[in-house]
Amino acid sequence: MLSGVTLEGGRARSGEGRPSRMELKPRSLQSQIGILCPVCDAQVDLPMGGVKALTIDHLAVNDVMLESLRGEGQGLVCDLCNDREVEKRCQTCKANLCHFCCQAHRRQKKTTYHTMVDLKDLKGYSQIGKPILCPAHPAEELRLFCEFCDRPVCRDCVVGEHREHPYDFTSNVIHKHGDSVRELLKGTQPHVEALEKALAQIKIMNSALQKRVEVVAADVRTFSEGYIKAIEEHRDKLLKQLEDIRVQKENSLQLQKAQLEQLLADMRTGVEFTEHLLTSGSDLEILITKGVVVERLRKLNKVEYSTRPGVNDKIRFCPQEKAGQCRGYVIYGTINTKEVDPAKCVLQGEDLHRAREKQTASFTLLCKDAAGEIMGRGGDNIQVAVVPNDKKDSPVRTMVRDNKDGTYYISYTPKEPGIYTVWVCVKEQHVQGSPFTVTVRRKYRPHPGVFHCCTFCSSGGQKTARCACGGTMPGGYLGCGHGHKGHPGRPHWSCCGKFNEKSECTWTGGQSAPRSLLRTVAL
Repeated sequence: MLSGVTLEGGRARSGEGRPSRMELKPRSLQSQIGILCPVCDAQVDLPMGGVKALTIDHLAVNDVMLESLRGEGQGLVCDLCNDREVEKRCQTCKANLCHFCCQAHRRQKKTTYHTMVDLKDLKGYSQIGKPILCPAHPAEELRLFCEFCDRPVCRDCVVGEHREHPYDFTSNVIHKHGDSVRELLKGTQPHVEALEKALAQIKIMNSALQKRVEVVAADVRTFSEGYIKAIEEHRDKLLKQLEDIRVQKENSLQLQKAQLEQLLADMRTGVEFTEHLLTSGSDLEILITKGVVVERLRKLNKVEYSTRPGVNDKIRFCPQEKAGQCRGYVIYGTINTKEVDPAKCVLQGEDLHRAREKQTASFTLLCKDAAGEIMGRGGDNIQVAVVPNDKKDSPVRTMVRDNKDGTYYISYTPKEPGIYTVWVCVKEQHVQGSPFTVTVRRKYRPHPGVFHCCTFCSSGGQKTARCACGGTMPGGYLGCGHGHKGHPGRPHWSCCGKFNEKSECTWTGGQSAPRSLLRTVAL
């Protein structure tokens, strides 16, 4: 690399007194506007000189020229006159010339021996670019490289603006700068390969995704088409079932109507005949026909009939109820004609009439229709209230669980002992046995004593041990003994005197029961 040199005879010569590198300041090229590359979409800072100051892509210019040559030179004009079409190219000047300028080029002394080539002979070339000229000195070719400014310069540049900058011929510095670019290229190429592989995988995945989407879409269509057919088939069954229900109910109504019309006709006939007899008949005629008329009226009065329609219009569609399977699909939706009848509903459970304080009590409500058949479904409006008789303004919190089969689990937890009233209503009507009372007893109390035959045996002969039965023994024994005074004659609890081993203790802990008789020692 040469620093501070001048050119003489086309060769570089070293100079003296060059300033240090740190004292040199490059020309400031502050960007004002950023533009996007239309090819790679990268942002490029526009220099102070504007678009003309951007770096020229000479390779692209060379490619354009090659394409023009391959097209029989169409579009190329002479580099000198900028008017006529190009016929030849000066290999020495790297200039495209028309026929007239080519002749003039040969006549000039400086260019007489330049090599001229026909354009058709250049079609096989891959590099025919023009000489790259200095933008600041258009007559000079860029053959030098300024190390400080890191850009190519011409001979006029190094004696002017770049006079004190270190520079050298491009052929001398190309190896160093080319090697640095190659090193960067080596680091970039693996990314290219990785990105190509990634794109290939994305392409493969995209293809697999499309195929998978098509398969799943086919499955969805098959499933939905089958499901639609199953739903349509179930719909037709429901509509036929509904039509059968309508026909059955209408037939029942028509039969009831015919029976009532016939009964009405008989009643009217009997009434009209009797009224006519009583108003128009003589005493003798009335007495003669009285027996027949009375018997007829009595029979008519004994005929049983209902003033209400024998069927109702209680038909409802339950879309959330399972209706089994159709074509292998689970389907929903049933037609239900059952209507719960509160008078037929019953209450069941061991805790129906008993409970204990602070312990959960429960029972079951079994809903039935007017025919006494179990509903077999849930969803009815169940209302339950548990209220203490002495505190009617403090109802107990209740819980109703729908078992979805016509039964309902009802539970509550009374806080205090006493008498409670329980209301159970369906559709705001009491069910069978409602309201009813529940006796809530105190929480179950276990026995603190022992279940023994006598105090003497269970205490090991202790004189101070006592028993709730009240028995004593001679010799100063305060507890009971076999065959002695007060012994009940059978096993009992020492704490309360009860004879049932699994009973609840009734000892209250009062003054009448000293602490010494509560617990005895079992042998």
